[in-house]
Amino acid sequence: QVQLVESGGGLVQPGGSLSLSCAASGSIFMLYYMGWYRQAPGKQRELVAGISNGGRTTYADSVKGRFTIFRDNAKGTVLLQMSSLKPEDTAVYYCNARGATTSWGQGTQVTVSS
Repeated sequence: QVQLVESGGGLVQPGGSLSLSCAASGSIFMLYYMGWYRQAPGKQRELVAGISNGGRTTYADSVKGRFTIFRDNAKGTVLLQMSSLKPEDTAVYYCNARGATTSWGQGTQVTVSS
């Protein structure tokens, strides 16, 4: 099973940018489909962006054109670059690895507020 550690959350003003990083260890990273999810207070966890081991990406409609997901199979990392952030992007963001097993990171808080 892969272990995931997120970093890069914080407070940002509306319209600003932030990057999240997820470092994976403990298994063969390239075998896993990687995703970023988020969960806002009182809401269900939702998929924000996903990327296959071949680099095929998918995005939630709400973040298309503003968020970009990358992965580096050699380093075992997946990044989420977020721009034009809105208050409704405020949530705890989780890294997810899906393969033979499923793993979640501990989450990192992103707050978009003036």
